[in-house]
Formats: sequence, structure tokens, C-alpha cells
Amino acid sequence: MPAIVSVQNLRKAYAGGFEALKSVNLDIEDGEILALLGPNGAGKTTLISTICGITVPTSGSITVGGHDTQTDFRAARKLIGLVPQEINLEPFETVFSTVSFSRGLFGKPRDDAKVEAILKQLSLHDKKDNKIMMLSGGMKRRVLIAKALAHEPQVLFLDEPTAGVDVELRKDMWDVVAGLKASGVTIILTTHYIEEAEAIADRIGVISKGEILLVQDKADLMAQMGRKQIQIELAQAVDDIPSALKSYALERADDGLSLIYSYDTTGERTGITTLLNDLQKAGLQMKDLQTRQSSLEDIFVDLVKETA
Repeated sequence: MPAIVSVQNLRKAYAGGFEALKSVNLDIEDGEILALLGPNGAGKTTLISTICGITVPTSGSITVGGHDTQTDFRAARKLIGLVPQEINLEPFETVFSTVSFSRGLFGKPRDDAKVEAILKQLSLHDKKDNKIMMLSGGMKRRVLIAKALAHEPQVLFLDEPTAGVDVELRKDMWDVVAGLKASGVTIILTTHYIEEAEAIADRIGVISKGEILLVQDKADLMAQMGRKQIQIELAQAVDDIPSALKSYALERADDGLSLIYSYDTTGERTGITTLLNDLQKAGLQMKDLQTRQSSLEDIFVDLVKETA
């Protein structure tokens, strides 16, 4: 698929010498959901702010829909909707007027039908005459999304869209994001909730210390970097792993009642059969066996550890 956003050799440095972004290269495909993961201070918000024109890059280039964000800013910005982390809404305005005003900021003509359609899409229509101050935190976040969609952008940036939202509302928001994708909007979200990325993203990007560590299809990433573990519960506790089993790199639980064996799911052989045979030969009696697939969180933690 073609890239609707292209970031080339992007660098952002501040007066004190701190580099928030270090030669970032990133292509975002038209119509995808890209989840950008990273620890606090990794550069996620700086990257989004720079693409959206809020922060001026030190060097490098960014294009949105073929428009350079420096030399053709207005055309590029019209294609972008941004939902910031902070809820900064006028409390005494109604939902409808808040969203309509944002449409006017981008030079779009008044279109009450379009605004109402957006509010219906985000389950806000029954709240359209309510003042912002009357809404819950989850509803206010939906209003932020409605504001970002008011001028009909092709690309939507969601910076921590479910921060501070309870689990039920978070899952509702996932449904909203899926619906936006179905309507043709390209979505880039930053999140601290790794299960959020695992649930809704097409591709995963990992950023740490201002550098993109990888951008990959979620399924491919899980397949290539995922591991499986077998937890072998023993009938009797062991003080140490028998020398005959040392080659398996087993981990012993603190209580000595279980052993953990990790293996690569993409390998030709898992080694499980020989392990179980050698386990019996070593005089250990197995009580139970459990398997566990590594999650995206495991993969993310491993990647960030490597750059620490």
C-alpha cells in the first residue's frame, strides 16, 4: 500500500543539546492502524507533534499526502486530525458547537449534517446539546476525536487516546477506532496499554530514546519474535536442576516445584520430546504441563531492554 505519511531522516534537538528524535525514518501506509509503543520520554509525542507541525524539526523531511509539512504546511495540515493527550475543551460550550467550530478553523463551510454524522459515529449524538462540563471523561475524549474529524482529515493521530479511561470505555474506544478505519481513515496511535496495540493495530512501531527500533506487521512480529514456554510442574521439589538437563537452559521456580522451558515457535524442532524423555531419565516425575505464548508486552520489554 502507498505511504500517506513519509518521515525521512527526522531529527529534533533542543538548545541544551538533548536529541528527542534521532534520524527517524517512518512510512505510514494509507488505511492502516499503526500503534507506536515506547516508554515515557521515548519520543512518541515529539514525533506526532513534529508531523502535525506543532514542533519544528531540526532537520529531515515529512510529507503528508505528498505535501511537505514545511514548504506546503496548510495543504499537509488539512489532511491531519490530532487528538492530544490533554483534555482541553471549553466547559461551557455544547458538544455540537465545539465540533462545528473546529470545522470552521480549517476553512470548511458550515455543514450541520456532517457534524451530526460524526457525532452519531462516535455515539455522541444524544449529547450534542449538552455542555462539555456535563460529560464524563470518556465522553470528553470522544468529543476530542469528533473535533479532530470535523474537517474530514485522511490521517488521524491519537496520542494516548484512552489514558485515564476505565477498561469498559477503553474497549468502546477500540470499537470507535475500528469504525474509523472502516470509513477509510488512516490512524496512528501512541499508547501505554500494550493490549490496546495488540487488539487493534495492523502494524506495530517501537520507539526508544528517540530512535525507531522496528516497524512491523503485528502478526509477523508475533511469529518471528514470539516464544512459547512450557511450565513443567513436578511431583517433588528440586533444589537444583540436574546436570543432565543443563543443556535445555531450564529455569527453576523459587519453590523448586516447577521448571520452565522456552523455545522458538519457528524452529524446526522444539526439543520438547527429548526434554520429557531426559526429564524421566533424570528421575524427575512430572505432575502437570502448561504452555504459554509470549505476548506483545514480552516482545516490547525485550526490545527496550536491549537499548537500555
